[in-house]
Amino acid sequence: MRGLRALAVLLLLTGCSTGPSLENQSAVTASPGDSRSLTIGSAGFTESDLLAQMYALLLNQAGYDTDMLTVANRELYEPALESGQIDLVPEYAATFADWLNAKTHGADAAPVGSPDLDETMTALRQLAAPRGLAVLDPGRAVDQNAFAVTAAYAREHDLKTLSDLGASGLEVQLAAGDECVQRPYCEPGLKKTYGIDITGVDPKGVGTTQAKRAVQSGEDQLVLTTTTDATLDEFGLVLLGDDKSLQNADYIVPVVNHARAGSERVSKALGRLNDVLTTSDLASLNQQVDSWRRLASDVARSYLQDKGLLK
Repeated sequence: MRGLRALAVLLLLTGCSTGPSLENQSAVTASPGDSRSLTIGSAGFTESDLLAQMYALLLNQAGYDTDMLTVANRELYEPALESGQIDLVPEYAATFADWLNAKTHGADAAPVGSPDLDETMTALRQLAAPRGLAVLDPGRAVDQNAFAVTAAYAREHDLKTLSDLGASGLEVQLAAGDECVQRPYCEPGLKKTYGIDITGVDPKGVGTTQAKRAVQSGEDQLVLTTTTDATLDEFGLVLLGDDKSLQNADYIVPVVNHARAGSERVSKALGRLNDVLTTSDLASLNQQVDSWRRLASDVARSYLQDKGLLK
């Protein structure tokens, strides 16, 4: 029966991409729900799959019946979360805050996500509540934009942080997505905040194999990736510290439908993961799936067992 419900949800999602309006605002003031059957959404990439699997295992142990649904498009899964077709998704605090802000106030709305986690969480919760969504506490793990150079380049120029790179006066070509030239947290931010001499953006994508190889070969000097990138060692790359906090607070946060999964019991079950999961842990888990070809479900279970969170 659980599989049939997942199929029905998927059919509803594909036929309703615009999602519901704010007609569920009254749900925020109602008592939080505690449905014993929960559908957990994944955005379809490795990290999201891993987090969703860990959420499911922790909730199963707490007495909930769960199933999984992969919906790669936020434009689809967020409305489904509002309506209760999906009960829970792993999200990223600053990114989701800005997304909800644009949905609420228009695409030209000033961003509300920031490097300050408390400010970001306050803005996110204010935007989520009128939609019937509850944002649970963030953990220790954060998946932010990050910038890497080769270990040899870092040693040669004594680089540990982005400030070091700016102070070096080195000319740098950056391997990144083509949108980097406009994003305030990419080329413009590197220039303004760190004084890095970016001579150009090589549009090879964010953290792609092609982009990393370009830096590995010396074609480019800097690559845009993420803090949970598990393959940097394979290319001889190291991250430079974001010592002036250019990047936003994209900490991992569970977002739930308040009317179905807003209970203290759900929050407590998922909060156990917050106490142990770190950014480096998440990078290692990603590596086990992406490089070692292990199943996300197996990796998630092994991690929770190793940390004493799963019997």
